[in-house]
Amino acid sequence: MKNVVVHSDGGCHGNPGPGGWAAILAYGKHKRELSGGVPATTNNRMELQAAIEALNALKEPCEVEFYTDSEYVKNGVSTWMLNWKCNGWKTKSKKPVKNEDLWRALDSSVSKHKVNWHWLKGHAGHLGNERCDQIANEEIAKIKKSFTAEQLKALLAEFSTKDEQFTADLL
Repeated sequence: MKNVVVHSDGGCHGNPGPGGWAAILAYGKHKRELSGGVPATTNNRMELQAAIEALNALKEPCEVEFYTDSEYVKNGVSTWMLNWKCNGWKTKSKKPVKNEDLWRALDSSVSKHKVNWHWLKGHAGHLGNERCDQIANEEIAKIKKSFTAEQLKALLAEFSTKDEQFTADLL
């Protein structure tokens, strides 16, 4: 198996708000940067999307050293996800898992590889993490240029309504 190092990051301007994600894959001397964005989302969704996109970009099963500054992603994939799956994608309190769609996608992506998850402190000088943060913010800037303030507000309202409906289902 090839040994690949991945750094990822995701974020939002506002939470929720316009969001961006980025990942850097390194194999030997080769590096590949991936990125994208969404006009209305949360930072956790962007962190998950970065991990999914990074793992899906690998064309064959690999051993992956995966670095993220998201405790949500690291703890979710390393600790919580197994219980969620055993409980039919429900939490300990029998509520639906928040961001279930992305957790299921990440579970599928992880299953193809041998992944060692590493948490690192964000904005602490880690070159891979700093670069991913920069790229994710560039994606957010592109979104802000592509949509008017009114369009972003409408998309955010639509997203928030869906999120509120999900939260109401939890109660």
